[in-house]
Amino acid sequence: MKITTFDPMIVSPKADDVIALFEQLGFEKTHAPVTSLETRDVKDVRMKHPEGYHVDVADVAELPQDMTMIRLNVDNFEEAAEILIAHGFVNTRGDGKVETKSAKAATMVSPSGFRISLIEHIKNHD
Repeated sequence: MKITTFDPMIVSPKADDVIALFEQLGFEKTHAPVTSLETRDVKDVRMKHPEGYHVDVADVAELPQDMTMIRLNVDNFEEAAEILIAHGFVNTRGDGKVETKSAKAATMVSPSGFRISLIEHIKNHD
């Protein structure tokens, strides 16, 4: 399994405020996909600093406060999930995952409570 991206992700009910802060710190929006889930759409903004740093900001209105997690993109979702589960991580969707034509994803929670947003991008899609 290969890791293709590893950076912080901030999930926030006030994503516009978080984005504005990082813009003032020199970050620029580079990508802003919207993922349709069963209950809502999630807007995720990828930002890059001129020095090469990245941060993702996800807009999730239902949260009472901001949550920070690690975004971990891999080339094999199942293998990465198995490794995390072997280390005590639990998938917040049980055995499920969000599947779109461009990605597989799930939030994995460690025994101590930190979260990893595990994602495999599917390169050959419509």
